[in-house]
Amino acid sequence: MTEPFALNDENTPTRLRILLLSRLLITTLLLAIYLYLQFREQDLLPEISVPGFGKVIFVSYALSAAYVLFQHVYADARVNLYLQGLGDVLLVTGLVHATGGVVSVYAVFYPLIVIYSVFFLGRGGGMIIASGCSVCYGLLVDLEYYRVIPVEDYVHLQFYEYRPGYVFTRIVTYIVSFYIIAFLASFVVERERRARTLLAEKETAFDQLDLLHRSIIESVDAGIMTMNLQQQVKSFNRAAAQITGFHSRAVENRNINEVFPGFSRAAGLTDHRDSNGVARSRFEMPFLGKDGEEMVLGYAVSALKDKGDRRIGHILIFQDLTSIKRMEESVEKSRRLAFIGEMAAGLAHEIRNPLASISGSIQVLKNGLVLPDADQRLMQIILRGREQLENVVRDFLMLARPSSGSPESFDPRQVIDDVIESLRYVADWNEGIQTVRDFRHSGDVSANRTEFRQVLWNLLLNAVQAMPDGGTLKVETETTETAEGKRFLELLISDTGQGIEASDLEKIFEPFYTTKERGTGLGLAIVNRIVEGMEGSIRLDTRLEQGTTFRIRLPLPEHITGRP
Repeated sequence: MTEPFALNDENTPTRLRILLLSRLLITTLLLAIYLYLQFREQDLLPEISVPGFGKVIFVSYALSAAYVLFQHVYADARVNLYLQGLGDVLLVTGLVHATGGVVSVYAVFYPLIVIYSVFFLGRGGGMIIASGCSVCYGLLVDLEYYRVIPVEDYVHLQFYEYRPGYVFTRIVTYIVSFYIIAFLASFVVERERRARTLLAEKETAFDQLDLLHRSIIESVDAGIMTMNLQQQVKSFNRAAAQITGFHSRAVENRNINEVFPGFSRAAGLTDHRDSNGVARSRFEMPFLGKDGEEMVLGYAVSALKDKGDRRIGHILIFQDLTSIKRMEESVEKSRRLAFIGEMAAGLAHEIRNPLASISGSIQVLKNGLVLPDADQRLMQIILRGREQLENVVRDFLMLARPSSGSPESFDPRQVIDDVIESLRYVADWNEGIQTVRDFRHSGDVSANRTEFRQVLWNLLLNAVQAMPDGGTLKVETETTETAEGKRFLELLISDTGQGIEASDLEKIFEPFYTTKERGTGLGLAIVNRIVEGMEGSIRLDTRLEQGTTFRIRLPLPEHITGRP
């Protein structure tokens, strides 16, 4: 049996109001016909009883008002619909009686009642209303034919001239039509209900599939961006927004070159082939994020196609390779340092032994000889060359092999003071240099004292050499702490020298890279190696004609406590 179509639907109140308004509209149309007959052309339809016609119209308006009131008193939609359906059957029966009985054209309103009953109440409700229509219509025609109901109001009606067979056929035809209409309407309603159910299931499945698709796209850590053939951005997932810094709503439906200038060309949206003529689909490019951060993006581009295998756009999948590139650079740097270390260790070993023999021999010769002034100067040149070679060999070994010294607790302020005092005796010292000490860290550190001193010496010596005409040399220490509670000693060494060129910044910590005429290029490389060995970090801030600040951060052990 067909289920009620819309009784539990959220649109039921609206449909009931439409039903009520439709009834009022039909009644108003009948009222217009009644007024026309009453005042203008009563002889046009002689089979109509005008007073009876007017009574039916009045009762219809009264029942409509009663239906509205009953809906507020009793909210059960099924009861209201049965009540309205049976009331409409009685109204139409009265209308048929007032407009000619067996010959009335208003019997066509019976099928309308059956149809809306099936629509709201299902096949069972439609059959009940169809039965009510059959009983009322058949009983009315029989009672009129056998003169049980008075028909004196009919004018020029030759009703009694019809044969019984014609009247019976008329009744049977209408009754059969009522049930056929109920069955066909229920079939249509059932098909529509099934179509709605299937559509709802498909919509639910589509929503679930769309949700799954969006969840997968949004959960992927790689940026995913799709474009149409006009290179307009159509989708931009969460990872893409995080990588680029652009919100999805800010880029959707915009041309990709407006958001990422030159991106379409660099992304290979045109045919790209390598030197062998093979098409490429993976690329790398530098990218400037929304916040100005320089990044390296690695991405793959492929055609986006529809079911007919026609290209409708492009899909780009990209990742931030900045950290990977930095890691590769670090690995390459470590590889180069390892190679240099092996070479330096071997070279230092080969130089150190004959250098020691030469140094010893020179000292013996010097002690036993009285040389004239010219030869004495030559001897001093030899001794300075020997000392310079020893320093280079020492630096080689310090860069090549890790320190074997053990960490110890000491006050960094004392080491800083000692190194500054020692610097006053080097040839590069200028009396116009002023030293400033600002020690905000008052505790001990745990490190290898020799290495810590070497870091200070190299950095302070560079600062002195950067100020040949004098300036300010400032050394600061302070304690910093991360959000996780890890404590660091931060050492700042500043000068007011010429600063460092931007082209030199990337190579400044590389071995043998120097801008000085007599430099070996090992000082900052040794500093960087020692700081990394202490699990610290080093960075610098520099401005041309204003100076340079080296910022060294070294971890502080938890058991080291500050002291006043």
